[in-house]
Amino acid sequence: MTISEPSVTALPYGSWPTPITSELVVSAAVRLREVCVDGAEVLWAEGRPAAGGRVQLVRRAADGSTADLLPDGMSARTAVHEYGGAAWWVRQRVVWFTEWTDQRLYRLDTRSLAPPTPITPEPAVPRGDRFADGELSPDGEWIVCVREHHPPGGRGAADVRNEIVRLAAHPDPPALVVPEVLVAGPDLVSSPRWRRDGLALCWVSWNHPSMPWDDTVLTVRDLVTGTETTVAGGPGESVSQPCWQPDGSLWFVSDRTGWWNLYRWTPSDGIEPVVELPAEIGEPGFELGSARYVVLSDARVVFARRARGYDGLAVRLADGTVTDLPVPFSMVAMVRATVDDVVIVVAATPTTEPAVYRVELGAGATVASVQPLRPARDLGVHPGYLSVPEPIDFPSVDARERPRTAHALYHPPANPRYQGPQGARPPLLVVVHGGPTGMAMPILDVGVQYWTSRGFAVVAVNYGGSAGYGRAYRDLLRGNWGVVDVADCIAAARWLAEQGRVDPDRLCIRGGSAGGYTTLAALARADTPFAAGADHYGVADLEALTVETHKFESHYLDGLIGAYPAQRDAYLARSPIHQVSRFTRPLIVLQGMQDEVVPPNQSEKIVEALRAKGVPVAYLAFEGEQHGFRQAEHIRRALDGELSFYAQVFGFPLPAEEGIEPIEVQNLPAAPGRT
Repeated sequence: MTISEPSVTALPYGSWPTPITSELVVSAAVRLREVCVDGAEVLWAEGRPAAGGRVQLVRRAADGSTADLLPDGMSARTAVHEYGGAAWWVRQRVVWFTEWTDQRLYRLDTRSLAPPTPITPEPAVPRGDRFADGELSPDGEWIVCVREHHPPGGRGAADVRNEIVRLAAHPDPPALVVPEVLVAGPDLVSSPRWRRDGLALCWVSWNHPSMPWDDTVLTVRDLVTGTETTVAGGPGESVSQPCWQPDGSLWFVSDRTGWWNLYRWTPSDGIEPVVELPAEIGEPGFELGSARYVVLSDARVVFARRARGYDGLAVRLADGTVTDLPVPFSMVAMVRATVDDVVIVVAATPTTEPAVYRVELGAGATVASVQPLRPARDLGVHPGYLSVPEPIDFPSVDARERPRTAHALYHPPANPRYQGPQGARPPLLVVVHGGPTGMAMPILDVGVQYWTSRGFAVVAVNYGGSAGYGRAYRDLLRGNWGVVDVADCIAAARWLAEQGRVDPDRLCIRGGSAGGYTTLAALARADTPFAAGADHYGVADLEALTVETHKFESHYLDGLIGAYPAQRDAYLARSPIHQVSRFTRPLIVLQGMQDEVVPPNQSEKIVEALRAKGVPVAYLAFEGEQHGFRQAEHIRRALDGELSFYAQVFGFPLPAEEGIEPIEVQNLPAAPGRT
């Protein structure tokens, strides 16, 4: 049967009717990242917006059936580092997890009908002891994990202690276990891992002002003698993802060559390269528990590698040959393996959302099959509504105005039923990722398709400082936050306008967290090309953030701006709150009211200042949200509210059939055609 092409109608860009509504964005949506293997079973975590953002653990049995593991009201999510990650682990059908509400560690025996029970005591401060990144000892009797301790009467980030602790995995009789501190002293720690004989332990640590993508140290302790050995790391080297192998060797990821590559260490031979290539096996450690490689029983190594903004899977054969595997993935979040060497990944493609896949290898570098275990949802829309990201390179400058190349992903408008008026060009949304040491990924993001299917063009900028392009590119932002990132976002917008792909008079910029700061900084420039902007929980006052934010990022700005207070002038000069006189373009601000990373007063300050100056401004505050919106109703209101904002600024109509409630934009002059 032949599917006829739909007829095409001309309508103003931004107003195109689309099935990709805010309701579709959240309907049956899940956030997939973490997966574990337990014998013949595969388990994964699903963040569910429709359930208030709770994280449910799902088990897929050997017969293919699936079941939710946590009872109603419980969520496997940790607040360690505020960003969390690695909130649960499993062995022989027993799961240990951090429960979001109280942050205590719980044990769930899925072989029985008993509910989860806490195994750590109630802390003196509610949610004051937080657990993550755990692993069972080889004999299954002990857990080592990261504990973040917030003491009574603490004065903020300086009093928070991050430690590695040990506790009994199966207290008998059931009792609350006071963890034993094994590692204390470093400002931050991660990745405690047992050697296969249970007689040694490794971990990663770092001290302020370093971040985990700057300088970390990998240490091994002999648990019999207490002797400690520094394996790798130090100034200028970021080490992560340690993993002991059956032969007693310790594998890890390091960027000692300028790229996060794979290495092997033994006490006798020292460090040997396993995979060295101009691509990233590692990733920035905002969340704990990264796992981007596995070693199979036949000595093949399967790993995720990121190059030119795209992920893929590759294999290193026993003879050292490295070959890409023929899989369709453009993003790989996690790599695991079963006992029979089947690879399990969380991955996505340019036209599919993240899903859990089973990748069965053939001989050498061949793939026998790729099977979805937890498929991506079926959006039920015509493929013509999906905009496929196009990697682009464009000219920009560094902090000294020297020419260089920057990178982005461009999503053109896509709608099989509508096109813009003859001779018109689409408005552009410049999307700025968070971090700022993050990156935009070329996957199907329904939140992006919400815009492109309405007639917006979208460009997600991987500005200087982004991960995925090697350490030298990442270091472009050192001391230059608010300079290099802004320059690249402006350069991307102007380049696309010069290419005739977007309307130079309707360039917009939007971003969340660090991307919100870049949005504000770009709008604060007297020569800004942007006609409007959207700041999602972004930083307005850099100086205030140095004392208000959480421990993990409490010295992040030392590397991005400079040491404080010695370089206070730079903090003031680059803070949008101190550049209000330059703001003239309409702005919408969206903020979670329980945000511990960027506190709500950051948004409130800039809104109040712009309101007083007479700049058009809208403000949406969301109770019960932290850093990023997880609840379905809030995600919908944020998307529809931002669309209403642009509709009022540019004067195009909202689609009547969606019933979008217009937001109030204060100080916006009345103009014909605005709705």
